[in-house]
Amino acid sequence: MNCISHIQQGMWTREDTRQTEFNSLEPWMELARIAESGCFDTIFLADVMGLYDNYKGGSETSFREAMQVPVNDPMLLIPAMASVTEHLGFAFTSSVLQAHPFTFARQLSTLDHLTNGRVAWNVVTSYLPNAGHNLGFDGLPPHEERYAIAEEYLEVIYKLLEGSWADDAVVNDRQKRVYVDPDLVREIDHHGGYFDVAGPHLSAPSIQRTPVLFQAGMSERGRDFAARHAECVFVVGSSRSGQALDNDLGERADSNGRGRSDIKLIGGVAPIVGGTEAEAAAKREEYEQSLSLEAGLAHISGNIGADLGEIDPDQPLESFRTERVQGFIKNLLDSAPAGTRTMGDLIKSNLAGAWLSGSAEQVADELERRFNNGLDGFNLTYTVTPGTFIDFVEGVVPILQERGLVQDEYTEGSLRKKLFGSDRLPTTHPVAEFRY
Repeated sequence: MNCISHIQQGMWTREDTRQTEFNSLEPWMELARIAESGCFDTIFLADVMGLYDNYKGGSETSFREAMQVPVNDPMLLIPAMASVTEHLGFAFTSSVLQAHPFTFARQLSTLDHLTNGRVAWNVVTSYLPNAGHNLGFDGLPPHEERYAIAEEYLEVIYKLLEGSWADDAVVNDRQKRVYVDPDLVREIDHHGGYFDVAGPHLSAPSIQRTPVLFQAGMSERGRDFAARHAECVFVVGSSRSGQALDNDLGERADSNGRGRSDIKLIGGVAPIVGGTEAEAAAKREEYEQSLSLEAGLAHISGNIGADLGEIDPDQPLESFRTERVQGFIKNLLDSAPAGTRTMGDLIKSNLAGAWLSGSAEQVADELERRFNNGLDGFNLTYTVTPGTFIDFVEGVVPILQERGLVQDEYTEGSLRKKLFGSDRLPTTHPVAEFRY
């Protein structure tokens, strides 16, 4: 995320991280070089369009702790990072509520042109009520309506990117003074429940046309949406979650005329790599001292839509486990690692997110185990930047490459060609219905 503090709240206060330099291009360009040196497929950029403003009734903690605010536009980082890399892909987040699809389609085409086909879009429907108020809605639209908007939004995007220009519309004939054959460009004439778009698309076709599509929603509606549209899906939770989602998405993809092989499952992990297991454990213990419990409570409050401001961090965890405890608190309690004693300990474990600590060999072993349990790849989140990534690239990547689990050189071509073997979405994808 193009901000100071994304997941591991409080780490920005350390001297060994560059998080407070997020307003400058150089740290992002350095990160891109590091990622490409490790043969990463993409850099993923999350985003929000609102504040976490329900903790203790307001947003004061978010501002004080730099908890996903201030936050800049992630899309604008991509050309700079692309300019210092050749193969690395760039996946960025944009909500279907934040930009009109006609405008956004042109941004997608522009980025795909400038990066030579290395762009991916993480499709989200937003979850923060403040985002709804910011984007012209009376609060956040209901969950089902947001996905209805998303379905039509994707249809408009597909029509513009795939159905407005023929492949050979660009003639570029100087002698005849014809750059575009007007007979090979058409309007889309879309009229729906949420959008009216005449077209045609204003940008010429790019290499991928439609960027690689990411998605993360894990509700029933979100899984249906992913099975219909997504190429890469984020998995939240344990490796068992990966196995369950593997089976579930496979069935849903089949019902949409697609296959499980059309979708890659991406698990989350925050590696803490040491020269030895003891060194990694010491590093983790040191990191834990920098975590902000207050920011963590504000973050989780926003995620679950309930104010945790009245919770006593020192209260024993078992005292919360009563028959009256349901919903978000129950889910939070059920996520507690073994040995968690207090609510504060639980919040810190959530702050740590998907921390995986150990020697390079141990981290590689665990990633291989998760890969064998249904995951296709991993989204690495940093604890300190760029140190987390440097440790992983220098220590873990060579081991995974030796095992044949990570590429040691890039395939030529677009991001989709690298991931799936073709520049364009397959004919089994819903996009095929709208092609020129």
